[in-house]
Amino acid sequence: MRILGITIPDEKRLEIGLTTLFGVGRSRAQKILKEAGIDWGVKPGNLNTEQENEIRKIVESMKIEGDLKREISGNIKRLKDIKCYRGIRHLRSLPVRGQRTKTNSRTRRGNIRKTMGTGRRAVEKK
Repeated sequence: MRILGITIPDEKRLEIGLTTLFGVGRSRAQKILKEAGIDWGVKPGNLNTEQENEIRKIVESMKIEGDLKREISGNIKRLKDIKCYRGIRHLRSLPVRGQRTKTNSRTRRGNIRKTMGTGRRAVEKK
């Protein structure tokens, strides 16, 4: 089964399989299936074409995949353009949501590790 050019895995339950679409999590997948009147545990291979088309119609009415990615990147660009605090944090590749940076934030800043020391050599014991 394909929706918006993305293949939904046949071996997974439909509730989980729909989460392969960007912008669809578990709760949204459950909402889609409830609206379509389809059981959550059904596998995509067991659906008839009428049910597939119903899911496709519901999903296409939502803002997901490319449209959602474009909107998110537009929002970030706007923050950068107006040079607000969050926009500056995005520009400098630092955590945006108030996390500490003295330690941690390795994901955002990159994994370049520098060993810190006292700056002097350890004195040998005799």
